[in-house]
Formats: sequence, C-alpha cells, structure tokens
Amino acid sequence: MHRRDVMMGAALLPLLAALPAAFLSGTSEPAQAKAADKAPSTEPVPFDAQTVRQLARDLAAKPFVDSDRDLPAELDKLSYDDYRNIRFNTDQSLWRGQGTAFEMQLLHRGFLFRDKVAINLVTDGQARPLPYTPSMFRFEHGLKAPDPTLDLGFSGFRLHSPINKPDYFDEVAVFQGASYFRAVGKGQGYGTSARGLSIKTGDAGGEEFPLFKAFWIEEPRPGVDSIVVHALLDSPSAAAAHRFTIRPGDPTLMSVEMTLYPRVDVDQAGLASLTSMFMFGPNDRDNIDDFRPMVCDSSGLAILTGTGERLWRPLTNPSRLQISSFASTNMRGFGLMQRQRSFFDYQDLEARYERRPSVWVEPIGDWGDGAVVLVEIPTPEEVHDNIVAFWRPKEPLRKGREYAYTYRLHWGWDGPDKADIARFGQTRVGGTDERRLFVLDVVGDKVKGLSPEGLSAAVTASEGAVSDIVLQPNPDIQGWRISFTFAPQGADLSELRAEFRRGEEKLSESWVYRWTA
Repeated sequence: MHRRDVMMGAALLPLLAALPAAFLSGTSEPAQAKAADKAPSTEPVPFDAQTVRQLARDLAAKPFVDSDRDLPAELDKLSYDDYRNIRFNTDQSLWRGQGTAFEMQLLHRGFLFRDKVAINLVTDGQARPLPYTPSMFRFEHGLKAPDPTLDLGFSGFRLHSPINKPDYFDEVAVFQGASYFRAVGKGQGYGTSARGLSIKTGDAGGEEFPLFKAFWIEEPRPGVDSIVVHALLDSPSAAAAHRFTIRPGDPTLMSVEMTLYPRVDVDQAGLASLTSMFMFGPNDRDNIDDFRPMVCDSSGLAILTGTGERLWRPLTNPSRLQISSFASTNMRGFGLMQRQRSFFDYQDLEARYERRPSVWVEPIGDWGDGAVVLVEIPTPEEVHDNIVAFWRPKEPLRKGREYAYTYRLHWGWDGPDKADIARFGQTRVGGTDERRLFVLDVVGDKVKGLSPEGLSAAVTASEGAVSDIVLQPNPDIQGWRISFTFAPQGADLSELRAEFRRGEEKLSESWVYRWTA
C-alpha cells in the first residue's frame, strides 16, 4: 500500500450517526463499553430495493447525530506504519472458493479511518449484519490486538476479482473513508477517487464530508460478472441512498443510482464528485526540483457539453485556490483523465502514474441546468489529493425534497467517447513573466497525414495578447504542434482558448486554460 493510499483521508470529518439496530455492527456506545453480551443480533431481516431509500428518507427527517469515533488505547492514534501492520486474513475472504467472480475483504478501523461503518450481507432478499472479530485480522510487528469482547466494527471493505489473470483475485475496488471509493480497470493501479457526495468544496468556511455509514453487499452468484453494493450516506446537510452495480473489466464500469434527501437547502452540492492529484507537469513546473518530468494521477479535465462541444482543460497546481465553472444544460459527460501513458512521461518506478485510471462520468437521463466545477488546491506534496471535479445543479437542492440521479462511472485507460475528433495531448509552458510560450500537441486519426493547406490554429485570450501563432506537423506523434506567445500585459488572470481548424471546420476539441500571474 502506497503512503498516499491512506493519507488521502487526512481531511475527513467525524461523521457517523445511529442506524436501525438490525443493520448495525454495533451501537454508538464507546468501543471500550462494547462487550460481547451487547453485540447486535445477526438474525436476517427483509431487504429490497427500497430499504436503503426509506432509511435515508427517515434519517433526513431527523436532526443529524455526530459519530462516536472512540477506539481502545491500542488502536487510538495509530501511525501510518502501525496501521499498515493490521492486515486482513485472506483465508477468511468472503465467498472464497464458492465459484463466484468476487471475494471481499474487510478493513479495520484506526489511523485516519476511525468511523465505524456497518457492513451487511444480503442473500435471497434477507440482510444480516457482518459481525466483527479480531481473528479476521493479523496484528503484525508487535502491534497489540484489541480485546476480543469489543465489537469494533469496520472502516470499509475492498472487492477482489480475477480481472488480470483467471486464477488470481486482484483488488478492483475499495470503499473507505467518508464517502470515498476507488476502482481500477484491467492492468491498472489506484489513482483518482470518486465520492458519493461532496458539499461546500473549496468554500472558505470549510468543506463538509458526508459519510457512507452503512453498506449492504448482495452475495454474488456463480457465472455473474457483476456485484451490487447499497450504501447509506449521511451528513449535517443531507442523507442519501446509493446503489452501485460494479462490473470489473477493461474498463471497470460502475452504474450508480443515487437518491438524495436534503436536511437543509443545499446550494453547494457536488454530484458525481471525482478527486485526484496533480503536483506538476510540463505546463506547471514553477519551483520544482524533481528528477521526474511529471507527477499526477490525472493530467486534465475533459467535458462533453449538452450541445456536443468537447473541452479539454489541463490541470495545474496553483499558488492559490482556483475554482473554474463550465456551465451546460443536459451535460453529457465529464472526467478526470490521464492522457500520458508512457513510463517516460513520469519516470517513476514506484508510483507508475502512467497506469492510473482515467475516470469518466456518464449521466443517465437529463440532469438539467448546472455546471461542471473544477477545484484546484495548492499542494507541496504528491500525497495530497488537490483536484476535485463535480456537477453542481444550477438551483439549490431544497430541504424536504427527493432528488434522483443515475450515472455510470468508467474506470479505464480512456473514456467512452470515441468521436472522430482530434485531442490535445501534452501542454508545455515556458518563457518569462512578460512573454509565456505555450506549446500544444494535437493528436488523433482526424489530423493524421493532413495536407497543410487550409489548416490553422485559432487562439484567443480574455486578457493580454496572443501572438506568433505557429502550426507545424509533428511526425513523431503523427499529429501537429500549435505554439503561441502570450503576453499578460499586466493582467492577473486570463482565460486562453485554442482550436485546430481546417477552414471553418473544427477538427479538434477546444483547449481551455486559465493562466494566472
């Protein structure tokens, strides 16, 4: 496990409220008081598609109850290395040897992951809580195991499936920390995360981190290549029910059905939120002293608007918080994409950033008016996720109402949009404060082998001046290179835009970039 895989939870808030006893792995009593004779019943109870929605609806009608995050002394204030010494006993993986395409492992509480999350198993329309026992885990290198009479519960779970080899169950998805979850496609390693809901991201008053407080995992069946996970989310502002249908592969697909119940009017909701990391790249190397040419999980934000326009926004690690908004009606998709896929783009034998998944959000149905919002947060280290992208409805989500959203997440090497249009690859920036040189790569079948007659690059800036626009063929990438000079002329911020054209025909997506002094 890479250090960043657990450090990403550093900002999570303590959000956990009470659940109906039938679904609890324990009550909200302090862990020290949780004796075996107080353990919850593991008797099955009826469960159907409406169960979690009704729980969320009922929860939103009551005041929010903060979580109890108490842990016994041996688990309180664990370091990163100590937490890594708690390992699940793989021989106890659920459904092992039962001929299904999935196995499940549990994640212990501790370190940054203090919230107790209820895990329930669903079989033939009956749900039963999964009880915690320390024997599920190995406590290595002298780490003391907790009292076996304590019902400590879990912090999350991970799913395994033979995605790369038919005889080995690779980890393909994990749900842990607030409402965070991650997945990978075939041949990939973890990178960008998704969230069930984000609220007040980038707000000066602080962000609110909703929590998946309980899960119901439907038992997989032999011969079925998907698994269904239900989740109950809660926060001071809203409760929600999620249903995930997860199908590992190339790419791994997640169909998400979300029903949201606001406790208050929410005007800063983030739907289908993605969280990633961008530290530096060829377009942003200010004050960087590093042997690697690029360090990021995602190189840019791609958007497919309701009118069919395709935008590409290279990411930056800004000197101060930056929030960009891309308005659209009936937006058709967006994603945080990793477009550079060569080891030589990163030169990192440990992190292998070239194998991090691109994650694309595909709305199902009409999401109406709103905007894709991009939040870029300054970070000095690659262990921090500093990029967030999400959909924000134009109108606030009103207290007491029900909102339903369905979408599909694509975790893979690219998004599902296979339109016959050229794309922007690397963005490179250099020069002086007074004259910045931009160099853009344009690639794709649409521009291969074109005659230069009639070709042009259209470049504009909202502030400052653009000059010296040059368009050249680049046979090494079977594409073209656009270069231009930008003079700020005293501006502190300018929105730049570039397109590759043949006459009046637009051959490429639109490159959009925010330059700041």
